[in-house]
Amino acid sequence: MKKYQKWDWIEKQKKAFRELKERFTKELVLVVPSILRQKIRMEVDASDSAMEKILSMECKDRRWKPVAFLLKSLNETKRNYGIHDKEMLVVIRGLENWRYLLEGTKFKFEVWTDHKFNFILKYVPDTKMRKADELSRQLD
Repeated sequence: MKKYQKWDWIEKQKKAFRELKERFTKELVLVVPSILRQKIRMEVDASDSAMEKILSMECKDRRWKPVAFLLKSLNETKRNYGIHDKEMLVVIRGLENWRYLLEGTKFKFEVWTDHKFNFILKYVPDTKMRKADELSRQLD
């Protein structure tokens, strides 16, 4: 549609609007998280100009449904990052955004990305990480 074209609200448009309205109101778009009983998955992607994140939960019907989603434009500096750096940035931002949900999950949650990273993120108490722990402490 062009700005100089007249908008016609005829039966075709009315039917399409009614169908969209029906689809949006018939089924929940987002589900309420149940972190103690359901599996959680975070799907992330980065493009040249934006970061996309979706937090999903496996529901009783075994289908994955969205709990939350975020789309954020990248500023001029971050647009210059390499694609692997952008992908890692969106993972970090997703973990920050949904930390309050992810920390309390009963099950291990998954992070899905379309770039391969060869690492394991593992919790280790600071008593077993003396080197890194000592470096992070301030001198008195």
